[in-house]
Amino acid sequence: MRLTTLFAACAMVATLGQGAFAQEMSFFRIGTGGTAGTYYPIGGLIANAISNPPGSRACEDGGSCGVPGLVATAVASNGSVGNVNAINGGAMEAGFSQSDVAYWAQTGTGLWEGQPAVDKLRLIANLYPESIHLVARADAGIETVADLAGKRVSLDEPGSGTLVDAKIILEAFGLSESDITPEYLKPDQAADRMRDGAMDAFFFVGGFPAGAIAELASQHDVRMIPITGPEVDTLLETYDFFATDSLPAGTYEGQDADVATISVGAQLVTSADQPEELIYGITKALYNENTQKLFAAGHAKGKQITLESATAGAGIPFHPGAERFYKEAGALR
Repeated sequence: MRLTTLFAACAMVATLGQGAFAQEMSFFRIGTGGTAGTYYPIGGLIANAISNPPGSRACEDGGSCGVPGLVATAVASNGSVGNVNAINGGAMEAGFSQSDVAYWAQTGTGLWEGQPAVDKLRLIANLYPESIHLVARADAGIETVADLAGKRVSLDEPGSGTLVDAKIILEAFGLSESDITPEYLKPDQAADRMRDGAMDAFFFVGGFPAGAIAELASQHDVRMIPITGPEVDTLLETYDFFATDSLPAGTYEGQDADVATISVGAQLVTSADQPEELIYGITKALYNENTQKLFAAGHAKGKQITLESATAGAGIPFHPGAERFYKEAGALR
């Protein structure tokens, strides 16, 4: 009896070996951000969506709709710059990046000025917008970007993407750092200074509602300053990584109307060295109907990961695999 059972078990293993485990398994690491941020949970959703380990149920049977044999993992990281460097060094196969950071890295400009360009950096998808906030004290006399002249303004920390974005916006409105009293603080530090009456305005780039701004608005009268006008129209023509955006009414306490602004994209990027068929399969999996439902149910920002926004504000070249999918889907010409 034992011998019969042993033979049966061996036969089952052999059958599995010919089926589920015969498929070659490959691994795909996605650099995200800190575990308390947005990149990490969204990265987890994406990793689940594009994975399809050997032995998984078929997509049409309610199983994985990912790339056959692929096991993707979301890896916590320091964010955009670290992810780009990890992709460039081969420590990650893909990662999240702000669209402006990706542009600077790929072109060797902005934050990458004086460093070797990451010329093999390629775009898989634009995921969702990260809005540029300009927050001002309600009594500071600031209604437009131009009104920042002569004011105390925090532009964020040296080396941050926000700092470079803020400088670009100031320049578009005919201002420079010498026209304001600049400070270089994190958003929460800038908010603290504003509470103390020692700061007139500050810039922040990120998804809304932003915790530091929401807390500030609940305690003090602040105003969200629109970033719009012909100056911004010119800016959008100059920099492909910017896109029009809006902070909906009610995003922050005391904000009674929509506020026009611009945004950079949270993007999924990879290396040109990744195989075309692999990236094609990953991109196709991202916009599968089942995957879209998973994104919408899994995170507030997941609802914004759509085929319609996938190619907006690209900034850097698409990976050939992603480009092929978007052309087939009618998202690119």
